[in-house]
Formats: sequence, C-alpha cells, structure tokens
Amino acid sequence: MKVILLEDVKALGKKGQVVEVSDGYAKNFILKKKLGLEATGANMNDLKLQKAREEKLAQQQLDNAKELAAVLETKSVVVQIKAGEGGRTFGSVSSKEIAAAYKEQCDMEIDKKKIQLTDPIKTFGTFEVPIRLHPQVTGKLTVKVQEA
Repeated sequence: MKVILLEDVKALGKKGQVVEVSDGYAKNFILKKKLGLEATGANMNDLKLQKAREEKLAQQQLDNAKELAAVLETKSVVVQIKAGEGGRTFGSVSSKEIAAAYKEQCDMEIDKKKIQLTDPIKTFGTFEVPIRLHPQVTGKLTVKVQEA
C-alpha cells in the first residue's frame, strides 16, 4: 500500500514523502496513529498543492530577506560608548546594543541573534557588521562607534 507521510517516521521516511509499506503496517500503525494518509488521487493532488504553496512561501521569504538586506546596506547606526584616558574604551559594543540602536535610529527591529559579531567591538571607528536575515541572505550594516 502506498502512504503519504504526514510526519517523519524513523527508518521509513520524511514528512511529505510517498512510501510503499505493507497493508498491515499501514492500517495498524501509520493510519491508526495518523502518521500518514493513504495515497489516493485526491490526497496526492493535495500533497502537490501543499508543496507548491510551501515553495511559494519560501520564495517570498527569500525575496523579503533580499529586500531587507538592500535596505540595510544603505543605513548606518551610531553607537556611543564611554572613553577613558588615551582614547581607550570602557567596555564594548555587543549585538544587543547594536539591535537597540538600530531600533531607536531606524524604527525597525533586528533580532540580536541574527547579528553575527565574531568579537564585541572594543575600539572607535566604522565597522561592517554581518546580519544573517535568511539561510541564503546575509546583509551588512554599517556601525559607527563614537565617544560619548
């Protein structure tokens, strides 16, 4: 019997796959526990429509991320930190502070977890900070660190 899996089943397949299983296994386990549906014509058509919808949604998210990356390229954020003797900084600028400054200055939110700082910024100057907006899209935000 052919079955469309509604969830991942260990040693059988992933969600959305059509697999061939024995009649008893399908009736007594997969269908009974609602892990899958019988692969009828109507169910196969529903599966195709669902996959097309998911692909369209994924493409839309990718396009939105590319647009946001283009917007980020044009913006810059100014972050001020205290300085001591000789122009040395007290503390550093973290991704949390960059996200807060971006929200305050540009009226848009960026998740601090998406800001990819390898190390906190500990000097004054201008820095390009990568921001991961989508698994395939990384934008760059210009951060200017100034003395308060």
